[in-house]
Amino acid sequence: MTRFPVGRAALLAAGLALAGAATASAQEPLRWGGDSEGGAPYVFQDPQDPRRLVGFEVDLAAALGRQLGRPAVFVQNQWDGLIPGLERGNYDVALNGLEITDDRRREIDFTVPYYATSEQLAVRVDAPALESLAALRGHTVGTLKFSLAERLLERAGGIELRTYDGQINAYEDLANGRLDAVLMDWPIALYYAKPNAKLRLSGPPMEHVEYGIGVRKDDPALREQLDAALRELMRSGELRAIYEKWGLWNAESEALFASLTEAPAGDALRSYTETVTRPIGWGERLQRYASYLPILLLRGAPMTLAVSLLGMSVAVTVGLALALTNLYGPRAAALAARAYVEAVRGTPLLIQLYLIFYGLPSLGIRLSPLVAAVAGLGLNYAAYEAENYRAGIQAIPASQMEAALSLGMSRAQAVRHVIVPQALRLVIPPVTNDFIALFKDSSIVSVITMVELTKVYGQLASTYYDYIGVGLLTAAIYFLMGLPFVRLARWAEARTSVGAPATRSAGRRWFGARAERA
Repeated sequence: MTRFPVGRAALLAAGLALAGAATASAQEPLRWGGDSEGGAPYVFQDPQDPRRLVGFEVDLAAALGRQLGRPAVFVQNQWDGLIPGLERGNYDVALNGLEITDDRRREIDFTVPYYATSEQLAVRVDAPALESLAALRGHTVGTLKFSLAERLLERAGGIELRTYDGQINAYEDLANGRLDAVLMDWPIALYYAKPNAKLRLSGPPMEHVEYGIGVRKDDPALREQLDAALRELMRSGELRAIYEKWGLWNAESEALFASLTEAPAGDALRSYTETVTRPIGWGERLQRYASYLPILLLRGAPMTLAVSLLGMSVAVTVGLALALTNLYGPRAAALAARAYVEAVRGTPLLIQLYLIFYGLPSLGIRLSPLVAAVAGLGLNYAAYEAENYRAGIQAIPASQMEAALSLGMSRAQAVRHVIVPQALRLVIPPVTNDFIALFKDSSIVSVITMVELTKVYGQLASTYYDYIGVGLLTAAIYFLMGLPFVRLARWAEARTSVGAPATRSAGRRWFGARAERA
């Protein structure tokens, strides 16, 4: 455990460092990365006003910003990608319950610890006591991915381990009987296990944990400024006041701050617990769902729509080029096109997104989250579109090419003016199907810091413990957003069908013909 003696010399040095930081960066924001879907009490949507973020680390970031003279600006990032996002420069610091560990120190630098706690077991109220790692052998235990608790459970051995992206899901599985216990940091257990009537905390806290702010190794000046700011917040009592507000002041932090007093649970903890556990009727529930619509429609839906349309544009363009290269290009180029199609179709989209967003910076190529998302989706679906176009082109009778050549067209002109237009008409249905699939797969881009519709859903659901209602609302938005494109594709089929007149009534006649055949 680290203690921080504060003498006159230290105070003078801290003051000079803070003054210098404030002068040099008066207008430059302090961009801090975190995952608002992670939940309470770190960074999460305010249950009483989901349009704003709250949490003890939100308060900490604001306090640090005031100390440094730099307004704190939150940057959304998936929790398990916080360190890669920091290294690639998406934000200045990573501040989201990052446990200080040796392996993380090899990748980034840490400030002095700003909070100390322990791991805490939780079990069902009617379950036998499981109060140690040894007692967990032979049981199924849940925890967060890539956390210190996960390493403790793996090291203990003999435990069936299940890891989760979000903390609320583990406690829900525990309450529903899918797990025998959950091991997570004490603040998480305090906010998610203790208020749950089906769960209880079990055994004493175990394994000392310290949180630090992650800083890039090539930015020692910022780390020193943050160290000085944290020491000042500790000395002034402002940091302790933040922890008291959220009910997080504990013996470990008391020792860390060299304090002798213990504060009771704060107002923020009581307010949070009352809000998320209070039973509500259907009228109030519907009003709450109505309040979600502006957040889902204005924050998540536009980004989902933009990523999907841009990604499909890339897929259609690149896919057609791949199909033509495969069928009419030189042998080497055709083999390369086929290899691309097979490689992309045979590997997961998620891995491709990680390679584009986190892998390319090691080669000096840094893409913004939007560009990386569009490129990842577009290049992935291009492989599928290439096969659609290839099938459509090969479905055109060979006599069409022969007739075009006999009229004096070159092979390239015949492909462009005769073969491809007919093939495009044939592939409208599968291309439409792929667009709907890409529209739904756009939810995956949340792993590379994109805040789209599914990410907003996860944030709201984890705040209110309501995955069904918010999920159905989000699914309905996806359906309604995709429906116009399905109708547009059917209209295009009718307009381009063989023998259809170029009038506005073509679509109506097509639907009528379909009805007669039915």
